[in-house]
Amino acid sequence: MITPLHSLKALLLALCVGFNASALANNPMCECKAVDAEQIKCIGGFSDGSGAPGVTLDVIGNDETILLPGRLGADSTLTFKKPGTEFYVLFDAGPGHVVEIDQADIEAP
Repeated sequence: MITPLHSLKALLLALCVGFNASALANNPMCECKAVDAEQIKCIGGFSDGSGAPGVTLDVIGNDETILLPGRLGADSTLTFKKPGTEFYVLFDAGPGHVVEIDQADIEAP
């Protein structure tokens, strides 16, 4: 016979399992730095230290147009020419694994 106490225990167990699984998830990470006045280099990966080769990294204008579609290389980096307009960088490794970097947050050389 299932009692309300058994149901409550089952619910609490399910919540704990779900919490532990999310605590172990790898968070996306991306950093961009200016190489010089013309070039920007971005590197992407995950909080467990793994790289992100092949992950989408687009340079997007403030009007939401894609200025430069790209993917991270085998070394999890992408270097591109700095656009002449305002932009942000979008690292997109799938749902829940997205990082946006505004141009104002890109470190100078």
